Amino acid sequence: MVGTFDWLFGQYAEYPTLFIVLELIGVIFGVASVLLARRTSILVFPIGIVSTAIFVYLLWKWQLFGDMFINAYYTAMGLYGWRNWSKSKANISQKTKVNQDSKQADQQSQNNVQIEHIQASDIPIMAVLTIVTVAFVALVYYFRPVINNNFSFDGTVLGLHLFTWVDYTDMLTTALFLIAMWLMASRKIEHWLLWIVADVISVPLYFYKGLTFTALQYIVFTLIAIWAYYEWQRRYRIQFNAAYA
Repeated sequence: MVGTFDWLFGQYAEYPTLFIVLELIGVIFGVASVLLARRTSILVFPIGIVSTAIFVYLLWKWQLFGDMFINAYYTAMGLYGWRNWSKSKANISQKTKVNQDSKQADQQSQNNVQIEHIQASDIPIMAVLTIVTVAFVALVYYFRPVINNNFSFDGTVLGLHLFTWVDYTDMLTTALFLIAMWLMASRKIEHWLLWIVADVISVPLYFYKGLTFTALQYIVFTLIAIWAYYEWQRRYRIQFNAAYA
């Protein structure tokens, strides 16, 4: 038991207390944001931005640059999604008020946004995001020796032979997460399926990197994402039936 505990949390003995506290805060806000996303609450974005901004700082300090860029992208996409969901919510509220009094309409549309399925027009954007993401992360890892050497080429060795299985896995999960985040901001149901796959892969990956609290967070993310996928399907059916009632 002691050996298992040391394996899971022993690395934190070397971390500054501030880093541990920030990681825990980031995890709490991250889990809260996924729960809010399940409910299609627009608060998913400001809460999520707090979490991703914290991890941008921590991952920079830990020199996990691939993960850092993922969270920087999340932060930017969170702002886009916040605006997109706000417009959708406003449109629903306006349509509802045509047939209902203001108070009842506000209550009904409080957590509602227009949920959609992926369309054929989304595929090219997803393909471009995948190609650009993999190429960018590969470039970051290719020049990682330079980055770790205070951005100096002196004495550094570059090459694809330095890539590890962790680097290739990071490329995959980064592409999945970035596409999922874009689909979420665009209110597409299928983004949950990508979250599930990427979350499952991330659990052992973060255990390996020594970020136990973050790995445990992704276990929770996986369970919530499965729950949320069925919840969004249910909401879509209600939305569809209401549109043709």
